[in-house]
Amino acid sequence: MRIGVLTGGGDCPGLNAVIRAIVRKGVQVYGDEFVGFRDGWRGPLEGDTMTLDVAAVRGILPRGGTILGSSRTNPYSADDGERRVLDTVRRLGVEALVVVGGEDTLSVATKLATTGLPVVGVPKTIDNDLGATDYTFGFDTAVTVATEAIDRLHTTAESHHRVLIVEVMGRHAGWIALHSGLAGGANVILIPERPFRIDAVCEFIEHRFASHYAPIVVVAEGALPVEGTLPSRGGEVDAFGHVRLSGIGNLLESEIADRTGQEARATVLGHVQRGGSPTAFDRVLATRFGLAAVDALHDGNVGQMVALHGASVELVPLAEATAALKLVPPERFAEAEVFFG
Repeated sequence: MRIGVLTGGGDCPGLNAVIRAIVRKGVQVYGDEFVGFRDGWRGPLEGDTMTLDVAAVRGILPRGGTILGSSRTNPYSADDGERRVLDTVRRLGVEALVVVGGEDTLSVATKLATTGLPVVGVPKTIDNDLGATDYTFGFDTAVTVATEAIDRLHTTAESHHRVLIVEVMGRHAGWIALHSGLAGGANVILIPERPFRIDAVCEFIEHRFASHYAPIVVVAEGALPVEGTLPSRGGEVDAFGHVRLSGIGNLLESEIADRTGQEARATVLGHVQRGGSPTAFDRVLATRFGLAAVDALHDGNVGQMVALHGASVELVPLAEATAALKLVPPERFAEAEVFFG
């Protein structure tokens, strides 16, 4: 079988591990041939490919990023995008696609699957917000990076008696903030699912100072205040219609300093959470996903996404996987609230 592979959306630790697993199993077990599409959906849209064989994937298991490149290109926002993608696939003799990505990338795969193109999806996002799977690879690495940063910031916060605010990724879902905040011993965690009141945040901060310790606030980039309690934020929009978020950490820095009289500093972790080597957990999970994706194609289980349920890798319909985001439930946030202040 001649199989196309692409990685779309934000880069993520573990992408190279899944590419390696797909190619190694496809070539060595099934005798497959692979076509690598560059930069997500831009590759099939523009016919931009690269060689993807066993030699190309040697040594990439521990490497961050993706050898295929990535982008947020949306074929359905381009002129006649669907036809151009399908024409490229036919011209290159590609019989099936393995699409590695998050909500946006897999939503395109879901639409293309309805045209009859055999597609299998692999879930990837550091936000861990894809439905139908317990975990996505990249999440564990992002949480590990954020937790290490929080650990380091504790000591400088105590030394200078100041509030340190750590802004982590998480547009609509606060899983990174929740897990890293719990693991790092944060005093306040702010997530998109729970609008916050700045006066309540300041009360937690003052309570922490009263105990002669300096507070750490962990905030997801998509966290929002209760309407009307702080200035609204806006920004540019990407190809999938998402506003590029930034600035909540800096906004909190100024508001907390003004309201409490305490010195505050914001640290925005940004893309450092997505870079570098994946953790062992993410390497193993990505590898298992890649192996299962190739098996799914050869078993005729197309229009599916590989998913982790408990300790097992299973298949779920692509449409189900992209139907709704997986958000932090109230009971999980309640676990963290015990440690606020």
